Amino acid sequence: MSSHIVGKKGEILIPDPKIAFVLFQTIRVAWLWLIFRIYLAATWIPAGWGKLHNPNWMNGTAIEGFWRNAASVETGNITYEWYRTLLQFMIDAGWSSWFGPLMAYSELTIGILLLLGAFTGLAAFGGAFLNLNFMLAGVASSNPLMFLFSSLLFLAWKVGGWYGLDRWLLPRLGTPWMRSPTADAAAASQPAAAN
Repeated sequence: MSSHIVGKKGEILIPDPKIAFVLFQTIRVAWLWLIFRIYLAATWIPAGWGKLHNPNWMNGTAIEGFWRNAASVETGNITYEWYRTLLQFMIDAGWSSWFGPLMAYSELTIGILLLLGAFTGLAAFGGAFLNLNFMLAGVASSNPLMFLFSSLLFLAWKVGGWYGLDRWLLPRLGTPWMRSPTADAAAASQPAAAN
């Protein structure tokens, strides 16, 4: 028995294991993704809300202090020198004035989208990206668990928001690689262009 299948266009398709199919392509465990979304939303929303109401975050002094502490050889826990260089570049460029508010709004937006189950894959990717940056800056806290949950939600983007707005948003908006059956039928009924 072959471990792969040849598709319509001759490409080799490797089927997913049953567990991946159940987790990421069916709604059987959509309740699990709802739990992950609520946990992450309950973490991101208060974090973003607190930053929005903290003048030190909104004027950039809090994030600059965080960057300076992380980039410091004496006090920081950065493993990768390239990340220390990146933080130092952002400090020297004065990016903290706009980066602080960006962080606050990003965290709040990610939390709200996850809570609503809207654009779950994009929100999960954004959350995982923020968690990764916190970990690269040497901050563990809840970031590893949040990164894991966000990464799994990103993989489950098709069904992660089933108990949420994605249930209606994704079919309505479509995806770049999906065409509606009516568009395919219209294209098939058109005569082929002569070369």
